[in-house]
Amino acid sequence: MGEFESSSLGRVTVYSIQGCPHCVQAKATLRALGVPVCDVDVGVHSELTAKLKELTGRSTVPQIFFNNIHVGGNEELQKLAPGELQRLVSLVKEEPLSGDALPLPEANPFELPGGETDGELKCERDEWADLVEDLKRAGVIGSQRKGLTVYKKSFTGMQLVDWLQKEKGMDRAAACSTGQALLQRKYMVSVRGSGQKDGCFGEGKETMDTLYRLLEDDFHSPLNGGQTAACSPIQASELSLLLRELILKLFSEHLSADGKSVDYKGMSVDPAFERYCELAIQLQRVELLSLSREEKLAFFINVYNALVIHGYLRLGAPTNMWQRYKFFNYVSYLIGGEVFTLQDIENGVLRGNRKGVAQLRKPFSKTDPRLQVALPDAEPLIHFALNCGAKGCPPIKTYTPQDIDSQLLTAAEAFLENDDACTVDSGKNEVRLSQIFKWYKADFGGTDEKLLKWVLDHMGDSPKKTSLQDVLSAGKTKVSFLPYDWSSNSAH
Repeated sequence: MGEFESSSLGRVTVYSIQGCPHCVQAKATLRALGVPVCDVDVGVHSELTAKLKELTGRSTVPQIFFNNIHVGGNEELQKLAPGELQRLVSLVKEEPLSGDALPLPEANPFELPGGETDGELKCERDEWADLVEDLKRAGVIGSQRKGLTVYKKSFTGMQLVDWLQKEKGMDRAAACSTGQALLQRKYMVSVRGSGQKDGCFGEGKETMDTLYRLLEDDFHSPLNGGQTAACSPIQASELSLLLRELILKLFSEHLSADGKSVDYKGMSVDPAFERYCELAIQLQRVELLSLSREEKLAFFINVYNALVIHGYLRLGAPTNMWQRYKFFNYVSYLIGGEVFTLQDIENGVLRGNRKGVAQLRKPFSKTDPRLQVALPDAEPLIHFALNCGAKGCPPIKTYTPQDIDSQLLTAAEAFLENDDACTVDSGKNEVRLSQIFKWYKADFGGTDEKLLKWVLDHMGDSPKKTSLQDVLSAGKTKVSFLPYDWSSNSAH
């Protein structure tokens, strides 16, 4: 929260959200002007968003008021003429703000509520975790040959059963039951191509000859692999909220003062990032199959957005088309016993297993177990939750199952407010749209006519919407697509 100067009678009110570079830049500009700033986080105080939209006609943040005068967002602030800016500064310093002019939190608006999470996790150690740790130290795990192929960090069913009998004093039936429990609880998986695939650990020869790996040793190298998820499985929605909260807090603390750059190196050595990594490990054994549509949407959107930042920290932000392709196809988490890349989450789960940009086939084959997690149909609104507009962000910090549909509609409306997402040229009878609508046109109806209707239906009331209605009424509307700025905060 900004501090108040005793010489000022009024204030500047900024409605913002954690992790929004445009908000940071706006507040840095205001601090340089020496005006008192009241920073209201609508990610925390979501009850204010409806009133804010009523006052401004906007769904994006930041929204800036000099006393009662609405200036707009960061772009409008930066474009103010020097004379007009000085007039507004003088207004704040010389005239008081009426007490009920702007919506503020009921609690003290200059302090964060005590209920905010700091990303801490209460870990109840799982009953099988100690057994797995013993197995890792026992020398059972190693390289195994099957035909011409060598499988590293693996063990046979027989080796596991022998170890349980000799070192843990179990009889054969108990050892086989333990093997089944480790499979069911996603501590280990069968190595693909080396034996049975039905997820059963029995006493027969097939099980004894099958190769297994601990889940953490999966060769796909997910960013949260390499360690055992020793906590009892955590509810998916709770875990994704914690991850998103913690990574956003980190991101905000390492944004430059002008909001234009992120100190990823400093972020990677922050002790809070180590806590984030420990939390991400718990995704390994989270339960996915029982999630509802709303829970899947909220969970995978939060995880996707967190994984992008985690990927930047480990690998750096991609700078060309080939690097972007590799980034989205290889950066991954181990979730619920399966590896999910960014591409898998977006196109496999959230788009109902549709081909992505430059993809020759669907992410999940008919026999892929991850197909069970995919939504039945593509949800077009996810494109705006996985994407932050270049000039304003949706006022949503984390997505929640109970509010997911209204949050996604808000994100779409906020996106379409920006001129780098949609512009209307009435003179030429032309509508220019973000490349996102070109890349994923099938999600929005597949034809120009259906696409434009979708855009109109999801716009907030505004002069732009009125212009679009007029252009569509005139007929023969031309659709073109705007250049996509990969260097902005909108990497998608």
